[in-house]
Amino acid sequence: MGNILVPAARERRRAANREEFSADYNRLHFPDAAMAAAMMDRRGELLAQLAGQVELGCGGTKLDCSNLAPGCRICVAGGWSCLFINGRCNCRCFYCPTGQEATGLPTTNTVEFRTPADYVRYLELFGFSGASISGGEPLLTPGRSLAFITAIKRRFGAAMPVWLYTNGTLLTADLAARLADAGLDEIRFDIGATGYHLDALRRAVGVIPTVTVEIPAIPEEAGRLKEGLLTLREAGVDHLNLHQLRLTPYNLPQLVERGYTFLHGEKVTVLESELAALELLRHSVEWGIGLPVNYCSFVYKNRHQAQAARLRNGRFLLKSWEESTAAGYLRTLALVGTPAALARQEEEFRAAGVASTLWNRGSGRLAFHPQLLPLVDFSDLQLVVGYATARQRQAVSYHNPFTTVRLSPSSQVIIERARVGRDFELSGDLTKSFTQTFLGKGGESLAEIAAPLLELLPFERLPTGLADYY
Repeated sequence: MGNILVPAARERRRAANREEFSADYNRLHFPDAAMAAAMMDRRGELLAQLAGQVELGCGGTKLDCSNLAPGCRICVAGGWSCLFINGRCNCRCFYCPTGQEATGLPTTNTVEFRTPADYVRYLELFGFSGASISGGEPLLTPGRSLAFITAIKRRFGAAMPVWLYTNGTLLTADLAARLADAGLDEIRFDIGATGYHLDALRRAVGVIPTVTVEIPAIPEEAGRLKEGLLTLREAGVDHLNLHQLRLTPYNLPQLVERGYTFLHGEKVTVLESELAALELLRHSVEWGIGLPVNYCSFVYKNRHQAQAARLRNGRFLLKSWEESTAAGYLRTLALVGTPAALARQEEEFRAAGVASTLWNRGSGRLAFHPQLLPLVDFSDLQLVVGYATARQRQAVSYHNPFTTVRLSPSSQVIIERARVGRDFELSGDLTKSFTQTFLGKGGESLAEIAAPLLELLPFERLPTGLADYY
């Protein structure tokens, strides 16, 4: 699946971006068609120069994947939990997406954890394979951060790598040693928050097993970073992660002030940031600097991390006659027709001796598992395809079906099932096309997929490639 959007899809994204930024939308500079094409050509040149020298992963949204930091490998595999330990920060970076003024409870995916034991149980029940401690700034509450790290490592040991994000301003040699003693496997520094100074980072080298620098790719700092790559390596940095700048209502005034070119998309991002990241990656490879550089695009995070969450939550709600799609949505296949036709089909399932858990009759429909397709006679029945997503909630909304996952007598996670899209009614050749495209081996290009099925595509497969520029 490629990433070329039809005009209607582009317009929907423009409308969503316009709604998010409201009156400030008119302050944003987006590229015209000529500029967008020229910048996509430039990106294509950079990718061509990197071809064969770096490894693209996650559908071409992440590179170089040949030597990722330990935490990044877990993220790519879909096993990462990020705990926001306090919600408060002592730096004021212009690119920060949210205000971080008050210390709150440790939180992830809207779920709060009052004790380390509850979070450990959460990691266990949801099948995570790695956890990170983020902030705000985790070292503003060192006791809390240490308590959670200690609890995680005590329960899982080496089977659950733990890493911590910090601006480094509060890291002393003693605290670095305490973090290491607690079992911290990796520490990640945002040196952009401290004017690219490396003093704090050097306190962690040789103490904490893996030292990573993780920063947004700031276009006007690209030259400085190119010159500093060798210094980072010589300082003992093991990995450099570069993120794409993203626009939010909170950081809009600062980003607009810098004159960036913004891009429509799943969210609004900065064009120059992506090009700067790819330039830095090319420079590192071209000069053989020996510092692994990873560009983590916004579409990687928005697609693949969300997919992992849907798959993880979905297993709590997946019915025995349903399947999860490659994109992580719950897919329901159902037959509609006259009561007599549905009864005949239900009897056909029984006569074939298949487990009764693989179909469900109710509300004028006969839901069935895809493996029963060879038994279905579509001559007097129509196929209806529906999708749902599974998401975590702190409390019950009572708007959707849900299940409760109990962490302790006083703590629970709500998993809510919410429909996405509409019910898609298929018949005739379109039913055959659907089964071949999405229930078979797949792999068709966009041009090969029947036009009416394109509306189902986002629920079945993740897009590939970096975002279009427009």
